[in-house]
Amino acid sequence: MKKAAVLLADGFEEIEALTAVDLLRRARIYVDTISISDDYMVTGSHGINVQTEDLFDEVEFAEFDMLVLPGGMPGTTNLEAHPGVRKVVKEFCESGKYVGAICAAPSILGNMGLLKGKRAICYPSFEDKLAGAVLVKAPVVQDGNIITSRGMGTAIDFGLKLVEVLSDKLKADEVAESIIYLK
Repeated sequence: MKKAAVLLADGFEEIEALTAVDLLRRARIYVDTISISDDYMVTGSHGINVQTEDLFDEVEFAEFDMLVLPGGMPGTTNLEAHPGVRKVVKEFCESGKYVGAICAAPSILGNMGLLKGKRAICYPSFEDKLAGAVLVKAPVVQDGNIITSRGMGTAIDFGLKLVEVLSDKLKADEVAESIIYLK
């Protein structure tokens, strides 16, 4: 069974994170929500508290096929400031494991130099932080093992792309149909 780890930091964008979690679980993909702080309860950027399953230091990331970084502020800043998060992001990118980042979160990859020469997208005001990336105007962009998306309004497209890469297009279409997602 494929496994995805969704990293949550205080200030995360709730819709971006929870849409990914929901759609992956509908596809029967194992998802672990992980707090990067010392508390299982993480507060989103709009004051919604979410109980995670694990704390960052409790997780063996080698068991996962995908890392998901939701945006939001100051969630993105908090993710990027965490040395363990930067380490695992680098390991996933370099080993060919999937990394999905939405909204402001692709800036973490850009600031780490992991997007050089890759097609990517993010929230428009963060585009200058995608160092060396080839910017694309699309809801979701996949370049190799990196999947990026623009923001809250593209959260369903992002979640379905995550399903597609961990399962297949048929499963992503099945999930889209089950939620009455119309393009």
